[in-house]
Amino acid sequence: MSSSIVIPENAPFDAEQRAWLSEFLSKALAGQDVSVEPTGPAIPVTILWGSQTGNAEGVAKKLMKVLKGGNYEPEVFDMAVYDQSRLANEKNLLIITSTYGDGEPPDNAADLHEYVMGDGVPSLAGVNFSILALGDSEYPDYCQCGIEFDQRLEHFGAKRMFRRIDCDVDYDEEFAEWKQGVLAAMGGMEKAGEAQEAEVEEPYGKKNPFPSALLKSVNLNGEGSDRETYHFELSLEGSGLEYETGDALGVLSHNPAAAVDEILPLLPFNIKDEVPLPGGGEASLREALMKFYDIRSLNKKLLTLWSERSGSPFLRALVEGGSREEIEEFCWGRELIDLIHDHPADFSDGEEFVGVLKKLQPRLYSIASSPRAHPGEVHLTVAIVRYQSHGRERGGVCSTYLSDRAGDLVSGVFVHSNKAFRVPADLSKDVIMVGPGTGIAPFRAFLEEREVSKASGRNWLFFGNPHRATDFVYEDEISAWQENGVLTKLDLAFSRDQDEKIYVQDKMLESGAELWKWLQGGGHFYVCGDASRMAKDVDRVLHEIAQSHGGLSEEEAVAYFKELKKEKRYARDVY
Repeated sequence: MSSSIVIPENAPFDAEQRAWLSEFLSKALAGQDVSVEPTGPAIPVTILWGSQTGNAEGVAKKLMKVLKGGNYEPEVFDMAVYDQSRLANEKNLLIITSTYGDGEPPDNAADLHEYVMGDGVPSLAGVNFSILALGDSEYPDYCQCGIEFDQRLEHFGAKRMFRRIDCDVDYDEEFAEWKQGVLAAMGGMEKAGEAQEAEVEEPYGKKNPFPSALLKSVNLNGEGSDRETYHFELSLEGSGLEYETGDALGVLSHNPAAAVDEILPLLPFNIKDEVPLPGGGEASLREALMKFYDIRSLNKKLLTLWSERSGSPFLRALVEGGSREEIEEFCWGRELIDLIHDHPADFSDGEEFVGVLKKLQPRLYSIASSPRAHPGEVHLTVAIVRYQSHGRERGGVCSTYLSDRAGDLVSGVFVHSNKAFRVPADLSKDVIMVGPGTGIAPFRAFLEEREVSKASGRNWLFFGNPHRATDFVYEDEISAWQENGVLTKLDLAFSRDQDEKIYVQDKMLESGAELWKWLQGGGHFYVCGDASRMAKDVDRVLHEIAQSHGGLSEEEAVAYFKELKKEKRYARDVY
């Protein structure tokens, strides 16, 4: 039985409002759905993403789905194709950007970043904005690109609708907080929750990494080398995980038991108590320090929290008055055990202690295999990091985990998509690859993919390492590709086999005329490896080649390579 409510004539509503309210209340009493559709004009939102490996792009697209569920009119843009003249006319501007190298913007964000760092930006007084900055706190210029966008937009008069949030490698919680903050600031949330609930996660992925069988582990360096470069083969059977050539693999690792057991007896509280874990739940302190918390890397945030509980005058002076360079110098080569030994701190219990620590983050490695060449498997090329500092033997957590401690099962892996680093869809296109050291990894995958797909385009590889006799990794496979014609041209730079050091960029200069012809013929150029030195040197040499062999001015060369990046013909997988 249903009843109808009649709004009195003398109620302060017009006829249309009375009819609507009468219907609404009648439905409510009858238990019917009375959800209210968004009213008023849709709220315009512009989302700009700057991404080197695909993280920021993925976050931007997730946000786009949420906004489409509310009373919003969202647009999402790759920063490389965004019309800068629109900036002053935006109403609600959301910027999601990563940082790489020495605090540099991603390649696709370089133009817009240069624009806002200059003085030619008009007043942005009518723009509401917020920034989500992605980064890695192990690097000194953590989230620098996002910080600079945030500061410059405010400088030109834009109004910050919600505070900037800086995200570490594992950014799901931070993204959720930022998303709710900007939605609340803009309004129009009536249906946004529905879009969020509709999101479905894969059974295995970043939030639920797959325990992978380690099928093969081989040191690629010869006897007498001072390097350890391992080739690992892992199984994806039963995971449902799929990857494309150019993607990366996230690997979860554990801290060495010996390092944890050295820390525990030095702590000033009952170490047998359970402690909270970063993702929820509890575990023993020993297990938490082995599997869930970072006990290796130091940064300013940790030093600040530690100094508040330590009586060390040195540490207090460092965090309060030390320069960035001084803090970086102190952190390099030191770990948590050094703080415990040299600057003891007073913690009341295990929960307070782990509260100052970072979550142990997964490590991303460029995938060194083509899925079509190795179905059900994924291969990695990993430099095992070992060194001595401040009287202690140190090691990279994930690299030594894979080589020394994983056994037959890696605790968890997931695929990280990198859409900006793909072989050309047009199989007739030429490919130039520059990958010294472990930078060879994605190009082993590229060459496997080009061989399986029978690509007609030519392939040119620049590879370098210290010594040919001990450090020519994958030599047999590379030689085979030369013999069967898959690898058209190979340039090698073994830096220490002669008095004068020779690097990949030197070999590029030697072949500058031919390299320019390949580019002019529509070739694609790729570089993988160290962002702060090698990739910068390679970029500098490319510009020199364009000027000396293409007759371009310095400004024209800059414009030329910007255009190549926009065309996805100049791609970098750098770190």
